[in-house]
Amino acid sequence: MNTCLFLSFHFDIEPAAGETAKLDALLSSAPKLAKALVHSPAAASDPYVKDGASPTLVLQLYFAEPSDLETAVSRTGRLGALASHAEFPVLAKAEIVQQAMLVRTFAVPEPTFRTPPGEPHCTYLVSYEGEAEDLNAWHAHYLEQHTVHMASFPEIRELEVYTRLDWVSLQPWRRANFMQRNKVVFDSPVALDRALNSPVRHAMRADFNAFPKFSGPNRHYAMTTRVLHCAA
Repeated sequence: MNTCLFLSFHFDIEPAAGETAKLDALLSSAPKLAKALVHSPAAASDPYVKDGASPTLVLQLYFAEPSDLETAVSRTGRLGALASHAEFPVLAKAEIVQQAMLVRTFAVPEPTFRTPPGEPHCTYLVSYEGEAEDLNAWHAHYLEQHTVHMASFPEIRELEVYTRLDWVSLQPWRRANFMQRNKVVFDSPVALDRALNSPVRHAMRADFNAFPKFSGPNRHYAMTTRVLHCAA
């Protein structure tokens, strides 16, 4: 089990190509960063939820150890460069929300991407942002039962669930404390749409209605995802 740092950005002006290239270079050279995913908004047709506009940009940054993640967001950490208005004139002005989480990976029947290597794929990011009356029971239900439905989506390529942990960041960005996130991954938005309109989605909704009690919003965002090769 490793750790993942979520950085969610909200901005009104799209970064120029040069700023995006600098972001890719920053992430590709970040020490101990095992994998970087760059998510941008896509569209999907979910029969049960319409959660509005997604974050403008989401970075998912994977580290083998919490200490490696904390180094990246320390006072002198590599990710602090995102606050440089000279290097990142759009991203430095954005509203940025950070959360580090534990990663749980689940096997899926079709883990091989059919998109050409290096091409973007499609991710459905989900967040449970409130609290459960009994968090242990809630996670137990989700990890033992709900993931079985998720893994049976047609054409699914990846399935991960994230739970929160205590962590230290010395960057000024607002901290989130969502009790859980998850993602399912597909080759394309078309494949995601087929999954969301399959019988599996209806079975998931029935199981959702059987969750132990919890409060707070539950949001779903379709994203186009690029994978960066990192130095670590």
